Amino acid sequence: RAQRTPLANASQRAEGPARQEEQGAQTRERIGSGTKMTLGSVSVAVPSTSGNARRCVARHHRPHPHHAANTRLSSSGRSGLACRAAAPPSGSPGPSGSRRQQQQEKKSVVGKAVQLQDEAYTSAELSDELVMNKLDMQKTVLGVILGGGAGTRLYPLTKKRAKPAVPLGANYRLIDIPVSNCINSGINKMYCLTQFNSASLNRHMSQAYNAIVGGGPAGRGGFVEVLAAQQSPTNPEWFQGTADAVRQYLWLFQAAERDGIENYLILSGDHLYRMDYSEFVERHVASGADITVSALPCDEKRASAFGLMKIDDTGRIFEFAEKPQGEALKNMQVDTTVLGLDEARAQEMPYIASMGIYVFKTSAMIDLLTKHFPNANDFGSEVIPGANAMGMNIQAFLFDGYWEDIGTIEAFYKSNLALCESGDKLNFSFYDHEFPIYTMSRFLPPSKMIDCEINDSVIGDGCVIRHGSRVSNSVVGLRSLIGSNCVIEDALIMGSDYYETMDECELLPGCMPIGLGNGTTVRKCIIDKNARIGHNCQIINKDNVQEAMKEEEGYIIKDGIVVIIKDSIIPDGTII
Repeated sequence: RAQRTPLANASQRAEGPARQEEQGAQTRERIGSGTKMTLGSVSVAVPSTSGNARRCVARHHRPHPHHAANTRLSSSGRSGLACRAAAPPSGSPGPSGSRRQQQQEKKSVVGKAVQLQDEAYTSAELSDELVMNKLDMQKTVLGVILGGGAGTRLYPLTKKRAKPAVPLGANYRLIDIPVSNCINSGINKMYCLTQFNSASLNRHMSQAYNAIVGGGPAGRGGFVEVLAAQQSPTNPEWFQGTADAVRQYLWLFQAAERDGIENYLILSGDHLYRMDYSEFVERHVASGADITVSALPCDEKRASAFGLMKIDDTGRIFEFAEKPQGEALKNMQVDTTVLGLDEARAQEMPYIASMGIYVFKTSAMIDLLTKHFPNANDFGSEVIPGANAMGMNIQAFLFDGYWEDIGTIEAFYKSNLALCESGDKLNFSFYDHEFPIYTMSRFLPPSKMIDCEINDSVIGDGCVIRHGSRVSNSVVGLRSLIGSNCVIEDALIMGSDYYETMDECELLPGCMPIGLGNGTTVRKCIIDKNARIGHNCQIINKDNVQEAMKEEEGYIIKDGIVVIIKDSIIPDGTII
């Protein structure tokens, strides 16, 4: 007699859950074989009269509304039957000869089909759980990116733009790092707080991310917006610090609580790193913390440059010290194995430094900024140490990866040139298809190199490098135009915001085009956007000057690095 299995009869599945429930509860008996199969709830045993081992395992999964139509045995849940029939030992004849062998092959094929469908269901369920985790992050976490103040440490790169809008790595801007980390972590609601030169930042953020985070009427309610400092009847002052900036817009953040926001993720706009914030937030929620601080393990050499923390054996922070020295530094050593670091590296890195990245429970943030510390301006030096003194639960979360504060000219320059490294020397890369860095789509053509030499460099989109030029260990930004026989070594060239026609160029005295003129040499320098460098110039810091303010001449020198200011004109034959 032909046996019927849950997969063998497609019409049975089409009859609906009620019919399946009725048929699934029936007991089938095969006369003569002694096999009894109950396709109902828990398990099925199939004894074998021939001694061949047959095993049937009933797998039960949680019901999911999307799979209701695919329910095979019960309308209240999914039950899958996976059967595996063991073949008889080689050389041992079966009782019924070839007919018995055909039946076994048929059962094996059907059993394999059931098993594959069960695996597909299981895979779908795991996918659903991952989607739910992403949805949880989207619903419960609000990202707040602190754009910083006037950006004096990065001046003159911040002369005409906000710090988060400073170009990075040929094609990107600083703001792309925290926003991309949020998107890749499932966070799709973000504000960026700034108060200086926010025009280019506004333009970039309005065009770069909204389609990705699900903005618009057909999206998932995501957004990435700039909140500029403003004066109001209740607060006539500009932002006085990180905590004050959040306090001034707390009324807007509180409105998000109605949509289910439970935690504020506070980020900085001048760090270079790649981090999955979902692990950070999950640890915060699981520990029941009011505040969780992201901590970077570091050795004694680097530790004195950071704000350090001490933790107990549960990871709770109980002491802070801002850039300690000498004996005070040694007193801040902790057992970093508590946070998950292995013993060997824990001995090398016995300090944990605050990265300036925090998760606040919404109620804790509101209470701290409005009730307990209404006049505090900074999170790291005032609010969080004050919360610790009050007895709030402040936890540390270990981030054991590449992280760099690029808030100074020297750090910014070195971090950009480090992108030219390869192999083990490369600490950060934009080439990660699983965790990409998003930016604005500019629809530029590929870069064009004409009979030139390029070594260990990064070239952005839409560039033209003409014959005889040599580029070494440098970053060349988008739309850069490099003339013939130029030498570019250890340089960061940011490129241009637009292409210029000859008619537009002729409007300027001498018609000097954007980019580098023929025969120009640049070494250990930063050339900001839209700069016009003439022919046969030498920007090499000839006298090894460490600090110089020559804004009227179109450049300054910081930490021995020459910085050509945005939109500057450097005449032919200039030597710096």
